[in-house]
Amino acid sequence: MGRAWTAAALAGGASFIALTSAFAQEAAPQEDVITVTARRVAEDPNRVPIPLTVVSGDVIERTGSYNLDRLKQLTPTLQFYSSNPRNSAINIRGLGAPFGLTNDGIEPGVGLYIDQVFYSRPAAASFDFIDVAQVEVLRGPQGTLFGKNTTAGAINVTTRPPSFTPEGQAEVSYGNLGYVQARASISGPLADETLAGRLSVSATRRDGTLTNVETGADVNELNNLGVRGQLLFEPSDALTLRLYADYNRQDTECCTQVAALIAPTQRSEERRFPAIAADLGYALPSLDPFDRLTDIDTQVRSDHELGGLSFQAEWKLGPGTLTSITGWRYWDWDPSSDRDFIGLPITTISANASKQHQWTQELRYAGTLTDSLSVVGGVFYFDQTIDSTAVQEQGAAAARFLLAPGEGVTPDLLDGYRQTTGVDYENRSAAAFGQLSWRITDRLSLEPGVRVNWDQKEASVEQTVSGGLQTDDPDLIALQRSVLAPQSYDADFDDVNVSGRVTATYALAGRTNLFATYARSFKSGGVNLSGVPANAEGEPALDAASIDPETVDHYEAGLKTALLSGRARLDLTAFRTDVEDYQTNVVNASVGVLRGYLAGAEAVRVQGVELGAGLDVGDGFSLYANGAYTDAEYRSFPDAPCPLELTGGPTACDVSGTKLPGVSRWAASGGAEYGRQARLLGARGRAYLGVDASYRSSFSSSASASDDLEVPAYGLVNLRAGFEADDGWELFAFLRNALDEDYYELLTAQPGNSGLVVGQLGDPRTYGATLRTRF
Repeated sequence: MGRAWTAAALAGGASFIALTSAFAQEAAPQEDVITVTARRVAEDPNRVPIPLTVVSGDVIERTGSYNLDRLKQLTPTLQFYSSNPRNSAINIRGLGAPFGLTNDGIEPGVGLYIDQVFYSRPAAASFDFIDVAQVEVLRGPQGTLFGKNTTAGAINVTTRPPSFTPEGQAEVSYGNLGYVQARASISGPLADETLAGRLSVSATRRDGTLTNVETGADVNELNNLGVRGQLLFEPSDALTLRLYADYNRQDTECCTQVAALIAPTQRSEERRFPAIAADLGYALPSLDPFDRLTDIDTQVRSDHELGGLSFQAEWKLGPGTLTSITGWRYWDWDPSSDRDFIGLPITTISANASKQHQWTQELRYAGTLTDSLSVVGGVFYFDQTIDSTAVQEQGAAAARFLLAPGEGVTPDLLDGYRQTTGVDYENRSAAAFGQLSWRITDRLSLEPGVRVNWDQKEASVEQTVSGGLQTDDPDLIALQRSVLAPQSYDADFDDVNVSGRVTATYALAGRTNLFATYARSFKSGGVNLSGVPANAEGEPALDAASIDPETVDHYEAGLKTALLSGRARLDLTAFRTDVEDYQTNVVNASVGVLRGYLAGAEAVRVQGVELGAGLDVGDGFSLYANGAYTDAEYRSFPDAPCPLELTGGPTACDVSGTKLPGVSRWAASGGAEYGRQARLLGARGRAYLGVDASYRSSFSSSASASDDLEVPAYGLVNLRAGFEADDGWELFAFLRNALDEDYYELLTAQPGNSGLVVGQLGDPRTYGATLRTRF
């Protein structure tokens, strides 16, 4: 019922994409009110020849899109997958990061920037936005405009700046599942008219959405805290200095998945889940995943801290502005997970602790040189270190679950068998980039851009094993090593590449602009930090320790138009991206456990059409509709891991012509808001009703498409109703997933490839109310 209703509600706008500024400007848009900095200067988004989405802070607050996971419901070609903060991936049009296990030795293809500082770890996206002014989602390569190379797109987050007029805002929200959220910010002058400050805080708490039947405790809860401070110093009209500091923390019992289905494989009956469970006297807590029950027997913990300092200087110099951005950031990750997802002692410890530090420096100049020529150019340096210690220990049920029954395969063979992995990693890169904008005529403009990029990565990986059955029997030792093996190797990568883009723009009558772009870009190569396969001699296969760069050829053409004095907007984009040496996580199916390592698919193609519209009808009524058709497939991948259903058969499969994981062929969002003047509790103001809906067709949740790891299509409807008083306070109620749709965020083959498939569930229906005041 829920899915059908949502699909029907979106049918009229299923071909639209990109939140347009008509929606971003709320119910009464004005011409050129919203500006973007996609090209490093403030511009009307209609004039920017880049497919982009602009979501204002007011829309984020009103729709409850406080983090990237919720923002993706408003922007159909933005995908965010996260089985835990470290194992998170941000993709645009299906490209950006490998779908599945995270590998710290490669870099994202989608850049996340907050107040112009590059955030290297995707875990940052799991935190709530704090006091955001607007979010820009740029699609396609952006390496000639941004410091860090971005081959698939960029997310540019801008927070609200300090004000020289005292102001503040505070809100509190309550809802079901014990939901409590408090947010506040205060800003004002600190000294005369040259120094101002801003302090913002956000705290969110919610009970878990799963119940552990063994302990009665909730699992997969929310518990976030974030603080952000800013100082703004303007000693003259020509110089602006900003200092930012932030601290974010999550302490949660998270993250796990529930049993979704039992898939057939080509293994013998005794190696499949039903026989294994019967031998161990085990039964799943429920055969219906949406009972939301688990029986995990290992503590789950998702504790991490993220913070940093940055300093920004802007100096008006000649016809433009010279900008310096210095950033230092850290991320400390202290997890614990139940890697078998069920109540058997298979993997009793799985903890991959990590500490990351990064330093970035960008120097950029942007200005208008003549009436027909403007420029953006700069240099960028990035330095990152990661120190991690991973511990995995097997339990008494591991031998039966992971190995074929046979002589010597007794519970004590793997009980207490442990692997400890230490990783030291350093990643350095530098770049020079620039882009010209040349207005050839009043209507025709040309924008060539170039980037020179240097990358160097060095890593040392040391894996040791201990515990388990102590034996001299080489056959038993070989069985132990087939599950967890010692390994030691060094890996390095060093490369220089030159990339660029050229865009032509043609202005038609009124506010209609056509554009076409070709870009050649490179996603940096990397090193494999998750272990590598062994060669014929049993030594680490060092040729798999380093990963080649991705080579990207990107083509797109589009149209942007504003009608009815800016009250209506329509955007259309067609695109194609060809990738060589596509970096992907794969599974080594020749051993008894799921093992992620990096490999390269020879060729990948992504192509599609995006169309977006928004309209302020008048009389307090506005609406938007967005959608995308995306066709993403492996063009050539002859030596891919086989899908789950072929486990026990061939060890490699040709998946050329099959679809890329994580990409829905159809995606859409749409909504409307109606407001009118009213009175509440004696106060004058505006009462409003709003609805937002989103839809995704099915998508593959496996590196190689598998019928049993196909996430079904789903649709979501969110409702809100409230009153905004003229004197500064607001009260509204919200209903998210109003139709209580049962859906998966992703599906995963349980480690061991027994055929058990586990799923990460989307949130059930939630509701609550928010009281906000501005002063």
